[in-house]
Amino acid sequence: MQEQVLQNKTQEGLYQNTISLLCQLIETTSFSKEEQVTAFILEEYFKERNIPAKRYLNNVWVKNKFYDQNKPTILLNSHHDTVKPNKGYTLDPFSATQKDGKLFGLGSNDAGGALVSLIATFLHFYERPDLNYNIIFAASAEEEISGANGIEALLPHLGKIEFGIVGEPTLMNLAVAEKGLMVLDCNNYGTAGHAAREEGDNAIYHSLKDIDWFKNYKFKKVSPLLGPVKMSVTSIETENKAHNMVPSQCKFVVDIRINELYTFEEILSEIKQHVTCEFKPRSLRMRSSSISLEHPLVKSGLKLGRSYYGSPTTSDKALMNFPTLKIGPGDSARSHTADEFIYLNEIEEGIELYIKMIEQIVKITN
Repeated sequence: MQEQVLQNKTQEGLYQNTISLLCQLIETTSFSKEEQVTAFILEEYFKERNIPAKRYLNNVWVKNKFYDQNKPTILLNSHHDTVKPNKGYTLDPFSATQKDGKLFGLGSNDAGGALVSLIATFLHFYERPDLNYNIIFAASAEEEISGANGIEALLPHLGKIEFGIVGEPTLMNLAVAEKGLMVLDCNNYGTAGHAAREEGDNAIYHSLKDIDWFKNYKFKKVSPLLGPVKMSVTSIETENKAHNMVPSQCKFVVDIRINELYTFEEILSEIKQHVTCEFKPRSLRMRSSSISLEHPLVKSGLKLGRSYYGSPTTSDKALMNFPTLKIGPGDSARSHTADEFIYLNEIEEGIELYIKMIEQIVKITN
C-alpha cells in the first residue's frame, strides 16, 4: 500500500513537470526546419535532471542510465516541430492557455502531448538498473514535412532498435498499421492559342480527363485495417496569367494514401495504364507500415483494454525499419485545426498507460 502511494506521488510529480514543459514548448516557435530553440529547451530539460542529452541537427535523444549494448533497445519517439497556425485561430497559438480542463496552443495536441508524456515515461524508467531492455527517448524534427533531417537522419546514431513507440494523438488506442503516402506531380501538354478564336489545344481539358480518373478509380485490394487506396487531386495550375490564352501546359498534384496490400511500384504501374499525363512521385520513402497483433507491445496495450485500428495518416513510423506502434494522448481530429488543444487528463492518462504498457515488457531481472 505504501509502495503504491509512493508510486502515485512520483507519477503526479512527473505529470506536473510534463505540463510545465509542454507550456514552454507551445510558447516557442518550432515550425519544421526551425526547431533550434525547442531542441535547446529539450536538451536543457534533461541536463537539469543530470541526464546527458545528445543532439544531431535539431533532433535530441537520451539513453537510460544503465544502457547496456548487450540488451535490446526500445525507442520512444515523438516530434517537436509544428505546422504553421491557420488563419482561423481566435486564441494566440503561441500562448499556452489552460481553460476548462484543456490546454490550448499550437502543437499541444500534435504532438506535444505525446512528446512530453513519453519524456515522463522515459524519466520513470531512467534510473532502473533491473530492466531487460534499454530505453532511448528521441525528440525528432521535421516530422510534419517528412523532412530528410528528422528521424531518418537520426536513426543511424541510435544503434540497433528492437521496436518502438511513435507518439502521435490516437486517444491512446493502438494504431497498428498506417497508410503509406505518395505524392505525384502530374503534367499535361497542349498548344497555346487565343481564347477568342478556334486556336490551340487546351492542356486543362486533357488534365480533366485524368483528374476524373483519379477521382473515380478504385483499386481492387481493400485492407481490413486500412481500407482502400485513396487518391485525391489537391491542386491544379497553368502557366497562364492572362484570361484570353489557351494554356499549353497544366500541372496538378495527386495525394495517394496506400494500404499495406500494394507496393508503390504496383500503384505506379496501374496508374500508367490509365492516364495520359506525365507523372513523377516526389518520394518513395513514406511506405505503409504495420505491426503484428502478436507483438508484445500490442498485446500489452490490448491487455490494458485499448482498441486497435489502422491509421489513415502518416508519421515518422513510415521511416523506421523495425516494428513500431503509433499511440499517444490527444485526438488526431484536432491536429492542424484552429485553437488546437489537448485535455489535461489525456496527458495524465497517457503517462499512466505508457508506463503500464512498457512495465509489462521490461521484465525485472532477479
